[in-house]
Amino acid sequence: MTSSDERSRKPRRRLFWLAAFILVLFALYSGGWFYLAGRLKTEADQAVAKLGTKGIAAGCANLAVSGYPLSFAVSCDSLAYQDDTKNIAASTGSFNAVAGITQPLSPVADVRGPLRTSAPGMPPLWIDWDKLNATVKLSWPLPRRVSLQAEGLSGQTDPADDSDPAELFYAASAAGQLAPKDQDVVYTGSFSDLEIDADAIGGRVLPALDGGGEATLRNGVALIAAPPKSLRGQSVDIAKLDLSSGTARVTVSGPVSVDADGLIDANLTIKLKDPKAVAAILAGAIPEHKNEIEQGFAGLAMLGNEPSMPLKVVKGKASLGFIPLGKIKPVD
Repeated sequence: MTSSDERSRKPRRRLFWLAAFILVLFALYSGGWFYLAGRLKTEADQAVAKLGTKGIAAGCANLAVSGYPLSFAVSCDSLAYQDDTKNIAASTGSFNAVAGITQPLSPVADVRGPLRTSAPGMPPLWIDWDKLNATVKLSWPLPRRVSLQAEGLSGQTDPADDSDPAELFYAASAAGQLAPKDQDVVYTGSFSDLEIDADAIGGRVLPALDGGGEATLRNGVALIAAPPKSLRGQSVDIAKLDLSSGTARVTVSGPVSVDADGLIDANLTIKLKDPKAVAAILAGAIPEHKNEIEQGFAGLAMLGNEPSMPLKVVKGKASLGFIPLGKIKPVD
């Protein structure tokens, strides 16, 4: 055997072992993909069965896993949840979630409306949208981030329950995000062109509104894991909540808490932009107090076009600066 023959065989051996290595990796990947697909279906069935032992009916109709080999996709024809004990029910249209092979921990989900809800103390609702996407950044033990984005979001009372459904609201867009931070949960969100139907708020008229902000729910991780039955003992730090229409803008920031007796404590700062425009909106929404609103905001306008003032609540007693506002009833 000549040295040239030996040299020509070495590349062929390398190609053979490379091809074999790739085949082994592909076989392992394929086995893992189909194992996860089967495990997901099993876990879903077990979760539904476990809820069933508690008297809760839940389901993902026609659950299917697809996308092999370049992605991992989960789909259902519809989602449903019903707890007869608490008289709570919710359902949506189809659900599709996809995680690409290059970003397996960042699935993106698309949910079709409508969302139909029923709960004690409120009429059955029909929430619909043109487009709704959810994005999750998976991590352990909790996701790093859960985000929702909706376009053409609208609400009305459920037509199946009421032959003449009442329109409630419409928003051109809305977005929200939850992210754990140590033991707290941070919420950020926004909406645009929110129109609230006058009949839904007792005939009062509001212009189209834009809003957004950020707030931190203290001890939120534990509260999500075991939702409390009461607001008592909970607290929120409002970094910024903003509501605007045209040149009028109201911004609120500061901590709010509820003590064991249900009494509210708050130390808020309220900032106004264009007080006269804010007064005009409030006077239209609360016409029975139009004179008081116009007089009060006329005084604020003397402080400039962007005045700010403290709003304090101590054991349920509220005051705006030195002006007492009255007492807030204890919350449940």
